[in-house]
This record gives sequence, structure tokens and C-alpha cells, in this order.
Amino acid sequence: MKIQRILIAQPGQASANPSYAHLINKYGVKIDFQPFFSMIPLTTREFMTQKVNIPDYSAIVFSSKGAIDAFFKLCADMRIKMPDSQKYFCTSESISYYLQKHIIYRKRKIFFGDGSFASVVKLARLDKHKNERFLIATPDTSYPEWIAMFKMAGLNFASAVVAKFVHNNIKNIKLTDYQLVALYNSLDISSLKENFPDFKQNGTKFIAFSSGVRKAMQEAGLNYTITGPTKELPSMANAIEKLINEPNFVQTELPQEPVKVPFVLEEPKRRRSSKKSEPQPKEKSAPKAAATAVKKAATAKKAAPAAKKAAPAAKKATPVKKAATPAKKATPVKKAATPARKATPVKKAATAAKKAASVKKAATAAKKAAPAKKATLAKKSTAAKKPTATKKK
Repeated sequence: MKIQRILIAQPGQASANPSYAHLINKYGVKIDFQPFFSMIPLTTREFMTQKVNIPDYSAIVFSSKGAIDAFFKLCADMRIKMPDSQKYFCTSESISYYLQKHIIYRKRKIFFGDGSFASVVKLARLDKHKNERFLIATPDTSYPEWIAMFKMAGLNFASAVVAKFVHNNIKNIKLTDYQLVALYNSLDISSLKENFPDFKQNGTKFIAFSSGVRKAMQEAGLNYTITGPTKELPSMANAIEKLINEPNFVQTELPQEPVKVPFVLEEPKRRRSSKKSEPQPKEKSAPKAAATAVKKAATAKKAAPAAKKAAPAAKKATPVKKAATPAKKATPVKKAATPARKATPVKKAATAAKKAASVKKAATAAKKAAPAKKATLAKKSTAAKKPTATKKK
């Protein structure tokens, strides 16, 4: 049966993938994108039942982009503003870059692992982070292994559900119109069974692109044609193209089931100190030590006569130094010079003389002005006495 219509259980943004555009242009197939489930944030009432206070935690751990959207939606609803000092830990680099949608990306505050949760725990155990209080923001699906890792690391943490998965209503889709259906998540199978309880596979082909989908399809009694990823088919686009070219393709190479490696705590690598350690003296062997001791003794014997000859000459030269010492006692000159500096009484006498001269000038001026004042007063008194004499007459 030739494949003409394909249904991919992904949101519409996946259509921007150039590999899908290549299939449409090259083979003329029609590809529809329809998510079978969605992640929605909890309401504030649902979140508050967990009794988790977000500002109490200095580091937030994310494992998906949907968890990031749900977390910041809750913060906005509860009017919580994240401080600039807040730290964020992500399982991969692509998830860490998604934080730019909500905050200013600061390299010193955002850290990411290699895609596994164990890598995040290793980062958190570093000396500069181990004293932080961690909050693991998860969807409603439980991840007990994450909590076990943090407990083994001895970190101060708590987990909080910030979002829940909801099956989308896809009853308006006719699955019989599609020759190929591509699934990514085990929740796609549960949504399929909820929306189409009487669904029969018949000639519809499925691509199961994860171990979770394979397990869910086996439990639901459905068969898949191709599973991945494998070396031959590393991506979903490669698997679809393989079935377009070979509709009767039978897969022989199956993906290896991931081996669960037990989480083992490793000592965090510490930075080497910048101070250079002082080189320790090398221990000399016994023969070399004896030879050096003999050489030192010989040089000491040769230097002894020369030192004896030089000793009398040094003793004779010492009186010259003693005679020279009295010449240095020129300090009394300085002491004699110091009284000359005490010229302050002369200055004080000069200022006092100036003040006395100014007082004398003021006194003479006052004496000169006194007779003039007496004359004016006499004139005034005579003028006042004349009217009285006329009245007596």
C-alpha cells in the first residue's frame, strides 16, 4: 500500500523542520501534525496544596521546556518575581537556552548537563553549589530515581509538581485516512485508546520512536512497523522516508534497550591551587654526602690562616672609627640655634607698640575735639537763658 498521508503526533511547530519539508517536496506526501496530549500548568490552588514556597529555594531544576513554561506561569499568577541571583539547572543545553523566553540569560547563573539527570546531580555537588536549596520542577508523572539521586548526593532539595498531562480531544480525526502514524511518547497510546476505544489497526502502520512507546503498544495490543532510533534510521524523518520508498519494509535491526547503570557518587573534581609548591630538597646519597663534607672541611682549613692574619689588622683599624665618633657630636650647635627661633616676644612687642600708638592718636584726636564740643554747648546754654530774662522784665 502506497503511503500518501502521514499523521505525526507532534505540535504544529514541528512542521518547520526542514527534513519534513524535504519529504513533502520530494515525494508529494501530505503530512499532518496533531499532538495527542498536552502539558498544562497547575492552578495556584492546586500548587499551593503541596505547601512549597518558591522564594525559599535558590536553585531550580528543569528537565523539559514545558516545565519551564508552567513554572514561570505559576510565578506570574502568584506574583513571585525571581531574583537576579537565582540559579537554574537544566538537563541539556537546548533546554537551558529556552530560559531566554522568561529571563535574561546569565551564564554564571544557568548550568546544564549532558542530557541525563545524573549529570545535573554532579553539577549540583560542586563546592560552589552544594550549599544551595534545590527545587525540582516536574510534571505530574513521578520520577523516583531523580529523588533517589539527590538523596544519595546529600543535597538540600524538594520536588514540586508544576504541570500535568492532559489527553487532547482528537475524535475529529479519522485515523483510517492515514496510512502511517508516527508516535513519540507512551502518552500518545493512552490518548489514542481514550479517544478511539474501538480502534482496530487493520492496514495502518505505526512508527514507535522510543522504548516507552514500544512497551505501551505491546500492552495495548498494537503492532509497530519501524522502531528507533537505530544506526540505520537515526531520526523520524529517515524512518518515514524508508517506508515511503519501501512500503513492505521489514526491520531487522532493533534499537538496543538502554542499560540502567546504577548511579554512583563520584568525588567532585577540585581545582588545583594556583600557589606553586616549593621544591623539596633532594636527598643525597651517602657517598656524595661524605665527599661534600670532606670538601667543606678542606676549604675551612685553608681559610683559617687567612682569617688569623686579617684579625690583627682589623683590630688596629678599630681606633680610627672611635676617634671619628666624637666629630659626629655636633648636636649642640643645633641646640644653640634653637633659641634663635624664639622671636615671638619681639613680634609681640611690636604689635603692642602699634596698638599703643593707635591709642595715643585716638586720645589726641579726642582732646582736640573736646574744646569744640564745649564751645557748642556754651552757645546752646546762652541761647536758652535769654528768653527767661525777658519774661522777668
